[in-house]
Amino acid sequence: MGCCNRRCGLLAGAVFGAALAILGGILIPLGDQIIQSTVEKEAVIVPGTTAYENWISSAAFVYRQMWLFDVQNALDVVELGATPLVKERGPYTYKVRYLAKSNITAHNDAVSFLLPNGAIFEPDMSVGSEDDLVTTLNLAVAYNGTFDGYYTVNTGQDDISRVAMIERWQDASSFPPFVDKNKPIYFFSSDICRSVSSTFRETQDLWGIEVYRYVLPPSTFASPSINPDNKCFCTEKLVSRNCSMAGVLDVGPCRGGAPVYISLPHFLHGSDYLRQDVLGLNPSEENHFTYLDIEPITGFTLSFAKRLQVNMMYGPSKVISVLKHVKEYTVFPIVWLNEGSHCHVRILPASTIANMASVEEMILLCVIRNRQKKGAKSVGLCGGGM
Repeated sequence: MGCCNRRCGLLAGAVFGAALAILGGILIPLGDQIIQSTVEKEAVIVPGTTAYENWISSAAFVYRQMWLFDVQNALDVVELGATPLVKERGPYTYKVRYLAKSNITAHNDAVSFLLPNGAIFEPDMSVGSEDDLVTTLNLAVAYNGTFDGYYTVNTGQDDISRVAMIERWQDASSFPPFVDKNKPIYFFSSDICRSVSSTFRETQDLWGIEVYRYVLPPSTFASPSINPDNKCFCTEKLVSRNCSMAGVLDVGPCRGGAPVYISLPHFLHGSDYLRQDVLGLNPSEENHFTYLDIEPITGFTLSFAKRLQVNMMYGPSKVISVLKHVKEYTVFPIVWLNEGSHCHVRILPASTIANMASVEEMILLCVIRNRQKKGAKSVGLCGGGM
């Protein structure tokens, strides 16, 4: 996963030691005012800025890995009402988010657009083929040729602190510049049909660049008794045990009424009985949490991993024959997803510096270079999006 061209915007470029040392020395006395004015000019989402070029179609590759839950005792479940035992199979990997935004329309200080969905199977990054057989519940979902949106976001032209902020829906590809780690950041996730917050966990070193790592707090999937903001996701009192169930959100109302529930992988941070109703699950904080690595000056997301699990609810039924022996309502895991992107270090020729289009890009490049560790030779960066 990597990229390096002008669409990578504010964080694109190459480092040539001597030139940057000279420029860095010249720029230091100019102070933070030049840095701020440069970022404010180039970070707005309007035609002609480097941020706009990257916003339309990011050059970063985004991959979605899928782990399917294969039922090992399907006949016992159907004929005897046994507890399902599942085995994780994966990853099956697809390249996604490679299509440019469409239907882009400006509205004063906002811009609206559609985000096309597309997925290309990557056999070299997968454990098998798309023809592999898996025993699970069947949840038919159309993806290719559909759209995520309609989105409307603020351009930041009138107020830089609102750049890329939601007017109607928003992803997490970028945030307003000059990030304050003492404050949570907010973005809209269409997967769970809601806005969520992320909180600062720690400072990370990403190829010599200091980034802020933000994570989803456990309260995101907490029961309504712990997090009242989740009360709208408790629509089935019987299934949720009178809204006491933690770790899952009922997104059926925004999925055409389908009995779909979203959680973290393996019901991480979920009620214990979720993993007792389905055996074979092993949640791991290290492997199953969601994070974003944000460069604090520009607000660009340089690396992220969005990890979610799609579940389907089933229960006793006298009408559906395969469910007549089922004893309890069960939230059954179908697949968990790891969608992520980051850019690799890349060495570029010195001529890149001479070809950079603007003094502003050079200034920002030096600012970021000064945040690198000593001894770093070169770096190429770009942002992704959730």
